[in-house]
Amino acid sequence: MGVALRDILQDYKHPVSPDDLKGTAAIDAYNALYQFLSIIRQPDGTPLMDGEGRVTSHLSGLFFRTSNLMQQGIRPVFVFDGAPPEMKSITIQERKETRVQSQVKWDEAKREGDMARAFRYAMSSSVVDKDIISSSKRLLGLMGLPVIDAPSEGEAQAAYMALVGDVDYVVSQDYDTLLFGAPILVRNLTISGKRRIHGRQVTIQPERIVLSEILEKLVISREQLVDIAILTGTDFNPGIKGIGSKTGLKKVKSGDFETIIREKSPGFDPCPIRDFFHNPPVCDSYDLSASFIDRDGLFSFLCDEYGFSPERVNPVLDKIARKEKQKTLESWF
Repeated sequence: MGVALRDILQDYKHPVSPDDLKGTAAIDAYNALYQFLSIIRQPDGTPLMDGEGRVTSHLSGLFFRTSNLMQQGIRPVFVFDGAPPEMKSITIQERKETRVQSQVKWDEAKREGDMARAFRYAMSSSVVDKDIISSSKRLLGLMGLPVIDAPSEGEAQAAYMALVGDVDYVVSQDYDTLLFGAPILVRNLTISGKRRIHGRQVTIQPERIVLSEILEKLVISREQLVDIAILTGTDFNPGIKGIGSKTGLKKVKSGDFETIIREKSPGFDPCPIRDFFHNPPVCDSYDLSASFIDRDGLFSFLCDEYGFSPERVNPVLDKIARKEKQKTLESWF
């Protein structure tokens, strides 16, 4: 879900090309996987599957999209979520209920032959389970890419890695990344290109958001940005009814935050949420070094194990082989 800050951030989204994004990117893995699982589907919303009925949409997205990023000089580092904080439990339960409801509506739409509606509800039914995660990590390992397991929220870990200068920017669709202090957030990178959304073809372009520009132009601190998010709602609280990001901005800048909380949500303590955004659990014992790309292993994993077409996989592997004239993945960049 993330936070609803779009209205006050709209003017600070700057379209960029992949050429402008060469460097190391910490990618919010769960966010990317949900995107692949939602978008890479059959016309009726059915995900791609192998002969055994195992979902492969995420593997298709990871392999082909990540290979493209690598060829463009972008070095992906995938950061996976750890244990969620207890205060996120309500949001997690709500998301489970939404997926169940979407599954029911998806089945109804398919029975009625409404493919556009079926696809829309199918997107909302996506689940990242332990099999999706384990197969994703196997694929990324065979591609020689670093995989980081965060102690808690992946966005927080990715933001920390950008703050200390170990990566150049964070890739996610969610604005929460900015609340965790990521200096640069890049959206749409893993889904850029031509996509069919709501029944029509659109071109999605990556966009870059710089935290320092937002704070300067809005004349607020990061602490105030977090307070605005708390008023509009985060993964950890529902927000105050009737307050969007524009109103939240005005209220926080006028010093009315505490009054609104006291009057509109008595008994609610925003301090644990503030503290989590400013001091989230992160680790610094990660390894960002690249390793060998295992061409034979990739072919066996994708084609032999999951039934991918060799005619689609081999050209990508050929490009990788031509690049890999040196010992490690560093030759890509």
